[in-house]
Amino acid sequence: MQGMSERQYAAHVGLSRGAIQKAKTAERLVLYPDGSINAAASDARRAETTDPSKTRKPPAPKLKPVPEAAVAAVGDTLREQGLAVPAVGGGTTFLQAKTASEVLKAQERRIRLQKLKGELIERARALALVFRLAREERDAWVTWPARAAALMAAELSASCSDATGQQIAVEPAAMQKVLEKHVRAHLDELAEVRPDFR
Repeated sequence: MQGMSERQYAAHVGLSRGAIQKAKTAERLVLYPDGSINAAASDARRAETTDPSKTRKPPAPKLKPVPEAAVAAVGDTLREQGLAVPAVGGGTTFLQAKTASEVLKAQERRIRLQKLKGELIERARALALVFRLAREERDAWVTWPARAAALMAAELSASCSDATGQQIAVEPAAMQKVLEKHVRAHLDELAEVRPDFR
């Protein structure tokens, strides 16, 4: 056999065997005397006789566009691990994306394990605990002047004397008023603090 069989030529040009048989019947192929197909001459003849507008173009591969956020996430994950990061606008290789995926899976497993061990708690629960502790702290400070004023007044009265050497009595009620004023001013300052829970 000098040339190609119908099956071989069909594979060569990317058509079905039926399409090659039709082309053979329509004498659009060049055949050797033994009936085999002369590939080079048949390619040339097909190119001359085929209307380019009627040729089927192979379908373009359908690639889904990758969101920029996903590419950035891959870069961030690789950067966190000290690995090579894709260049901006250069695209991400499959290996980089696969590596980032495996790193994220490992991190997710580690977080799940830490939750099971009780080392991590939910953010909402942590916020509720911090809020409750802050409220208890505030309440303790609000009642502190009433408890401490009498003791402080007694201590100050014992240690204070005027220019004549007489003891000066400090009124517990006046002491409590001054303390409450300063404690409330301090608590107002603390109320302005807004923690960033990002």
